[in-house]
Amino acid sequence: MAQFTRLEVAQAMKDTGMIPLFFHNDLELSKNILKACYDGGARLLEFTARGDFAHEVFGELTKYAVKELPGMIMGVGSVTDAAQASLYMALGANFIVTPVLREDIAIACNRRKVLWSPGCGSLTEIARAEELGCEIVKLFPGDIYGPQFVKGVKGPQPWTSIMPTGGVSPTEENLKGWFSAGVTCVGMGSQLISKDIVANKDYAALEQKVKAALAIIRDLRK
Repeated sequence: MAQFTRLEVAQAMKDTGMIPLFFHNDLELSKNILKACYDGGARLLEFTARGDFAHEVFGELTKYAVKELPGMIMGVGSVTDAAQASLYMALGANFIVTPVLREDIAIACNRRKVLWSPGCGSLTEIARAEELGCEIVKLFPGDIYGPQFVKGVKGPQPWTSIMPTGGVSPTEENLKGWFSAGVTCVGMGSQLISKDIVANKDYAALEQKVKAALAIIRDLRK
């Protein structure tokens, strides 16, 4: 079961402003990546469950986080149906992120009061997600829509909280574009946890990249 309420998760997303995205089927490597993100200041991680037996890795990774990384909020991304969402919630997922808007996932998550963030690409989809109880909408793929789309949505719907994923990088220029447009937080995958970092197991470099990105976000919010 989830260790954090959906309101606590939403608040953590808003407070930190960034969610690292990562998947690997090597448990020990995944633990080291998670710890580097945690030591860098991240307090959420979206495990993008796209491989075979990913649920087994996530279950062990979540146990590690609960025991060794106090306050770390583990969630799962790339969830495509309610059955998958239920499986990961049983394994301790505190939030569920999806590439598309599916009402069956909304029902499953709402029943357990677990935050869910659906991928949306239109104002109509965003409005429907909010009618279904969504706190923070995922804009996906973010690089297709860009900050101008966020700015356009926030005009008629200033209450909408948006998290772009895809097209987000840990540079001041990129992050300034998104946060100036009004995003609540950003999801960042390979631009943050690069192939080189993973291949070289350069966890110290990852920790510094996370620290730097969070510092940029804090400065942009002042």
